[in-house]
Amino acid sequence: MQAPGEHACAEEAAQFVLSRTVLRPRIAVLLGSGFGGVAEELRDAAVWNFTDIPHFAPATAIGHAGKFNVGSLEGLPLVVMQGRLHRYEGYSAAQVAFPVRMLARMGISAMVTTNAAGGINSDYRTGELAVIRDHINLQGDNPLVGVCDPRLGLRHPDMTNAYSPRFRQLAVEQLRRMGETAREGVYAALLGPSFETPAEISLLRRLGADLVGMSTVPEVIVARQEGIEVLAISCVTNMAAVIGGEIITAGEVFEVGRKAQLKFVELLRDALPKMAQALAWGS
Repeated sequence: MQAPGEHACAEEAAQFVLSRTVLRPRIAVLLGSGFGGVAEELRDAAVWNFTDIPHFAPATAIGHAGKFNVGSLEGLPLVVMQGRLHRYEGYSAAQVAFPVRMLARMGISAMVTTNAAGGINSDYRTGELAVIRDHINLQGDNPLVGVCDPRLGLRHPDMTNAYSPRFRQLAVEQLRRMGETAREGVYAALLGPSFETPAEISLLRRLGADLVGMSTVPEVIVARQEGIEVLAISCVTNMAAVIGGEIITAGEVFEVGRKAQLKFVELLRDALPKMAQALAWGS
């Protein structure tokens, strides 16, 4: 018997959740390293482990609880994923992005995704939030590789505005109101799990990258194929090799992300209702 394809698996996963909650969110928030506590801001949340949901794989990375929450924030229904999957855990890009396939079939139209990133741009500072305006995929994989199923979207989706200009503007304006430095940068995604060498950071700077990490890009590619608008926020958890001059550890990355949670929650409380309005207007 032939195994079910991505569409069928994503539909089954979506129906598993939808049949267990009356909420019908249009916005999802994917929380990266150190940001998992943001889910505590939800009211009346239904919570599942990733492994409770059909076809979901377990999250094994530090700071990724692997929990799927459906609740509300400021009266707005939301999906909040505490943690994500990574290529370095042994998953393919398609497996990493599978939750986004499911979210699309739940009716999600917009996604906010976060990550912990190393700062390549020497103007950046540890603990800052930076809005991603573009990415460079250096993971050696793409979640759209394989048999083309038209139910998943275009075979060759355009990535010119992979990161929604209107959502980026909302985030930048709110960061300024918060008294934060409003940065927009290019995120380079590497495979990991080892941190980058000085030579690799030197190369990435020449390529135009401001930030470097090991996630986000597979989910964004699938989101765009599925027609989901994306806002992506990096927390600069460390300065990359050579630039900071310090030894980088996963524990420190997680801790800096945890401390930046309050800023991110403040940003969300302002941006999410405006994103919901924009979706309702259809503009």
